[in-house]
Amino acid sequence: MSKLNIKPLADRVLIEPAAAETKTSSGIIIPDSAKEKPQKGTVVAVGKGTKENPITVKVGDQVLYGKYAGTELQHEGSDYLIMKESDILAIV
Repeated sequence: MSKLNIKPLADRVLIEPAAAETKTSSGIIIPDSAKEKPQKGTVVAVGKGTKENPITVKVGDQVLYGKYAGTELQHEGSDYLIMKESDILAIV
């Protein structure tokens, strides 16, 4: 992966979502129209935080987030989500 030149501000976090499952555990292939949006991803960049909300996640952490959390963006052909750290539910 090339050096990412996006730096989130304040208590924002940039996440690269995990790929959607293409096959079930029993081997059934899931069509594109039925795939669910992943709710898990890797932290790519973090802001500096605020006095009230210091940042607790770090780059490289695997995290779980809400289904409709964050704002989707594309940068150099890759998909990312940018969201407040409070939208992150857990570190895996």
